[in-house]
Formats: sequence, C-alpha cells, structure tokens
Amino acid sequence: MKRVMKALVASVLAAGPLAAQTSLTIYNDGRVLVRRTLPVQVPSGLSSQTLPLGHLLPGSLFALDSGVTVTGARYDEAVDEANTMRRAVGQTLRFIVPRASGADTVAATVIGASPERFRLADGRVVFQRPGLPMYPAELVLNQPTLALSLRSGSARPNLRLGYFTEGAGWQAEYAVILDRTTARVTGQAVIASGQLGERDAEVQLLAGSVGRAVQGGRAMAPAPMMRAEAMVVQAPAEEQQIGESHLYTVPGRVTLEPGVTTDVALFDPATAQWDRAYVVRGQLNYYGPLQQVGNDPGQTPVNVIYTLKRAARTPFGDLPLPGGAWRLYQPDAAGRLQLIGEASAGHTAPGTDIRLPAGDAFDLTATRTQMSYATRRDSTRTIATADYRVSIASAKDSAVTVEVWEERAGEWSVAQSSVPAEKLSSTRTRFRVRVPPHGEAVLTYRIRAVW
Repeated sequence: MKRVMKALVASVLAAGPLAAQTSLTIYNDGRVLVRRTLPVQVPSGLSSQTLPLGHLLPGSLFALDSGVTVTGARYDEAVDEANTMRRAVGQTLRFIVPRASGADTVAATVIGASPERFRLADGRVVFQRPGLPMYPAELVLNQPTLALSLRSGSARPNLRLGYFTEGAGWQAEYAVILDRTTARVTGQAVIASGQLGERDAEVQLLAGSVGRAVQGGRAMAPAPMMRAEAMVVQAPAEEQQIGESHLYTVPGRVTLEPGVTTDVALFDPATAQWDRAYVVRGQLNYYGPLQQVGNDPGQTPVNVIYTLKRAARTPFGDLPLPGGAWRLYQPDAAGRLQLIGEASAGHTAPGTDIRLPAGDAFDLTATRTQMSYATRRDSTRTIATADYRVSIASAKDSAVTVEVWEERAGEWSVAQSSVPAEKLSSTRTRFRVRVPPHGEAVLTYRIRAVW
C-alpha cells in the first residue's frame, strides 16, 4: 500500500500543477482564503485523491459543494532532504562515493532516519551516510501534497475545495494633492506576495477586523510587505459590504508571484475640502496625582493636523476607506509636487472625516510653564490647583489660530483662563489662541484636579 501511495504521488507530481480555477480573499493580517475548482473526477461514494496544492493550513480544509464531505486528509509539506530520507526508510539507495580516480557508487538500505542508520551490503550498520545519496523521484516532493478521502453523493466532473494559507497580505495607501481649498485623493491597495504564487486568480481584498483563532499554538504571521517589483491593475476595485467588513474585488484575473507587489486602485480619483489645524498638546498626566513639574519653561512642538472633509451623500464621503498610509503633497512655486506629510489612519466609515497628523510646524514655536502649584487634603481626597502659561511665537506672514489641548481622566476642570475653554469631552478641553504675524500670544489658565 505504501508503494502504491508513493507511485500515486509521483504520478501527480510528474503531471505538473493542476489547471485549477482559483479565487483568493486576502486579509489585512496575512491570511489568505483559497477557493479552488480542480479538474478532478469525483466518483459517487467513497474515493481518494492526491493533490499538490502547495502550502495550506490542513485544519482549515473544507469542501465547497454541500454534496461532498472530506472524511480524512493527510498533508505532507516536508520538501526538505531530512524528510526525504525519512520517506526512504526501508528502501535501498545508491550513494555516490568520491574516489581518487573518479567516483563510484555503493548500495545501502536505510533502516532509520532519527538518527540516520544504514545497512551495507555485507550486513554491517553505519550511522553515517556512505556517500552522497541519490533519491528516487517518487520520494522527493516538489511541493506539499495533500491526500484526501472523500464521500460524494453523486459523480462530479470537478472538486471544489476551500482552505486557508498564508504568504500574502495587503494594505491601503493614499495620495492627497492639496490645492488652496480642495484636495485630489487617490487610493490603492498594495498586494504583496511573500511566498504565495498563483496564476490567473480571481482576487478579493477584505478590509476589517476579523477575529482569528490560534493555529497549532500560534497565530499566523502577517506576510511581509515587499516591493521587489510592481504590477499595476488599472481599473478600480469593486466594493461591497460583507458582514461587518468591506470587500474589494479586483477586476479581471491577477497573477501573484513571490516577491512581486501588485497595486490596485480602490476608487476613481475624488476631491474633498480640507483644512489645517495647529495643535499644542498639554502635558498633564492622564491618571493619578496632578504633578508639580517646576517653573522652568519647556519647549513643546506645534503639531500640524490636516483634515479631509467627508460629508455624507458625496462621492468621497460615501466611500468606506481601509486603514493605511496617507501621503500629503503640495506644489511648490514651480508646480513641482513636494511631500509635506505622511500619516496613518485606521479603517474609516462613510461620512467620517480623515484626520492626518502630518508633522510639526517650522515657523511656530511654543513654550509651556507651570507657574504655581498647591495641594490640600479634605477627609478622603487630595485637591490640587496649578497655573500654566503657554507662549506661542510665530514667524509667519499672516495670523494663525493655534489650538492648545489639555487631556486628563477623572475629576478635573479649568478654573479660569485668559482664553475661553471649550470642553470637547469629559477628558479633553481646548483653547483657541490667535497668534499675530511675526508676533507672540500668551495663554494662561488654572487647572483644578481631585484624586
């Protein structure tokens, strides 16, 4: 029976890859759901099939036709020499032995693989290979092989299987070209194949947070993003909602090759209104006591945040946008585009603005000083007050508004301030400070905190 199975494997491998029809769904986290239609005759009742399907997770295998049941499977992915020697146990191999006058061959029977043991023609046993082994073709796997036991309610002209593999992944990347008030936005899916190779496959990309189980004591690792070579699919992908995620179907059929990156447009170029905010973030500790930090001025960066407006019932506003990298460009005086910022954003639902922290302002500087600090105790709590001074200087030719944010959890409030305090949430308060051109503005405020 063992020799019959080896002969069957050899015949399948000699015939080369099956001319299968393949459909793939690639997930953000590196999982790949494979659906294959194989040109294999499936008889009615019980049968066995041996298929060179490549790398897969054996426990994820299932039949796509309700009338077919997978009753058993044996998956051999060991294509290395050590496992080839394991398959040779019980067989006699020829070994090449170098000689001074050339090379000769000797025969030895493999009687064990761990550790390796060989019986020579005179009956002696050695623990070292007597030479360079020459393996029969039926023992060598060119790719992992799956032996299936099936039960089918009727005869079928093909076999449809689904399973998970890994070795590919994708992420979204966006380009934003800023005009005075509007932005031109393009987005593409970047599909990177690390070790997955498929020819003429239907490819779909799923964006969303899809739960995953641990496989064999470990979670599958995301495929590395590689850019050895790129292929571009011109037409945009077609989007639909599936469950609580969004699915993008790549037009036509795609060939994925290891080390090759494929770019697919996610949508036709769109336009959006945009604005820019300058933000000085506070330095309050988010939890615990309000700290005394001394009265030495500390310089703090002025962050630049771009916001793309996405009103509902507009072409750009109605798009679900997969999480990914956003690059912001602006033309210089000669019209050449320059990169002015790069940021990441998560999955964004339709009608939700995109906020992109793009770096720090060059011509705006800010210093923050704790001017006073006092605490007192009541029966169970500590009450603290602290006064702060934020100075913002501008080298710009026009006036700008700079937002100063303070964030803290628990019981706290702004007791007084030189600029009105806007409470944006239970944890965040904002001050909007107008800074004159080539001038300076000062914000003072008092924080009261209880813990």
